[in-house]
Amino acid sequence: MSEKPNILFIMADQLRYDYLSCYGHPHLKTPNIDRLAKNGVRFTRAYAQSPVCGPSRMSFYTGRYVRNHGSTFNNVPLRAGEMTMGDHLREAGMNAYLLGKTHMTADQKGFDRLDLSRSTTTGERIAQCGFDVIEREEGVYPEPQDKEIHYTSAYNEYLRANGYDGPNPWHDWVNSVEIDNEVISGWYLDYVDQPARAKEEHTETPYLTQKAIEAIDHFEEDGWCLHLSYIKPHWPYLAPAPYHNLYSEEHIQAPIRNDEERTNAHPVYHAYQQLRVSQSFSDDDIRKKVIPAYMGLIKQLDDQLGILFDALEERNLLDNTIIVFTSDHGDYMGDHWLGEKDFAHEQAVRIPLIISDPREIADKTRGSTCDLLVESIDLASTFVDIAEGDTESPWLQGKSLMPVLSGQKIDDWRNVVFSEYDYSTQAVRENVGADIDEAFYITVISEQHKLVYFPNFRPILFDLNKDPHELEDVSQVADYKDILDDLMRKMTRWLSLPNRVTESRQSRYKRTNTQVQRGLWVGVKNAQDHQSALEAETR
Repeated sequence: MSEKPNILFIMADQLRYDYLSCYGHPHLKTPNIDRLAKNGVRFTRAYAQSPVCGPSRMSFYTGRYVRNHGSTFNNVPLRAGEMTMGDHLREAGMNAYLLGKTHMTADQKGFDRLDLSRSTTTGERIAQCGFDVIEREEGVYPEPQDKEIHYTSAYNEYLRANGYDGPNPWHDWVNSVEIDNEVISGWYLDYVDQPARAKEEHTETPYLTQKAIEAIDHFEEDGWCLHLSYIKPHWPYLAPAPYHNLYSEEHIQAPIRNDEERTNAHPVYHAYQQLRVSQSFSDDDIRKKVIPAYMGLIKQLDDQLGILFDALEERNLLDNTIIVFTSDHGDYMGDHWLGEKDFAHEQAVRIPLIISDPREIADKTRGSTCDLLVESIDLASTFVDIAEGDTESPWLQGKSLMPVLSGQKIDDWRNVVFSEYDYSTQAVRENVGADIDEAFYITVISEQHKLVYFPNFRPILFDLNKDPHELEDVSQVADYKDILDDLMRKMTRWLSLPNRVTESRQSRYKRTNTQVQRGLWVGVKNAQDHQSALEAETR
């Protein structure tokens, strides 16, 4: 066993926490992900820092809240100069590699201002969330604006090499169906009950799995971190045969929603219900087609993880590789009359999180669950802790989960978690008449309650104990006023915390009351007063 363990950091895109058998799904069996849970800790209340890809992932990668790292929505650049997981790990002697999706947009203005070049190792790392890139694949659009990037991706070249022709084989074969010799885009929800045109072994999930095995075989060092970031089950919800029809209408759970949610909806919530994607997923005929395909993509992912875990075992790496499995956010699938993931219900902000640590230190928690409130920013701190790095870095805002994994008694843990969403670039802002600087909401989640705060709109409050499905907003109920006020105070305190990143807590403690020692004789009356001040500072 090497001095430091490896970290295999697996992320699925848009995977709901409750669409895994170890999280209670009654029909979708995921034995390989369950295998992780049996060998590790399954966290039952883990939350994303934002229910949308870009800002959520930037929080995972920086270990910082959205309002602190500043990448508030998709395609908002992560500013050059942000410390990332990779930066922290390299300082601790562990390399960090990327394979798959990040949703990262580089800060070109920051590059120009700092005279940085992507032709350097440092510049490329800054442009790639701090990772050393093995291969980055972000998904493909039917008609991408930047055709050069998408049409010439390594995965598109792989498809062409395997006989899939055309300028954009990723879309035309992997994300399309063929009916009566007509090629139809799999982005159209009416057709997602059909199989993708490409063979299963050539679709994205097997491709990334094989690339991961190849990468691991070529690592020259022990003690590496590999971020394997799968593209599915994110839309387009199109599965290859045989996964496209493994599930049917009988495997679809009834939607979590009621009519009251539509008739008395909060203005912003109502605006999300009116979006095209929400209208589509409120149609039961669409749900009957999409949900089996979504389940099929998850089943394919689980099968591929089985291949990956077997490969690790064959290479004698399982005993020294910590495996982390999670998702960047969830998917509504028609619950609460919504599609996509843009609002604050559990379906969007709650994520699966399983950590399997094979070391003896984690033996006592093997196969257990943890109900503590956990945030996605905790993973960066956890990884730095595993690498024996500086977990007290002022850049890291999360908590290491190693005390949980090692079975230590937890006396001081957070009592609320936070998630943020910026809807300033969405039609919702125009539909509710929100100012562009106030088009955001903050979700505050405690053990028993959830507050959703909106500038210039009334809040939403759910009693998660009495109403676990979040069907009744009790923000205007008098009996809940004290709870509402308490969560608002906690949010205000969180918002007011200083963003000190260039000096550690330890340094600030050392500098406390050292003015005269550092040569600043402000207010000193004479030599005797000077000596008195020095003595006071050294006590």
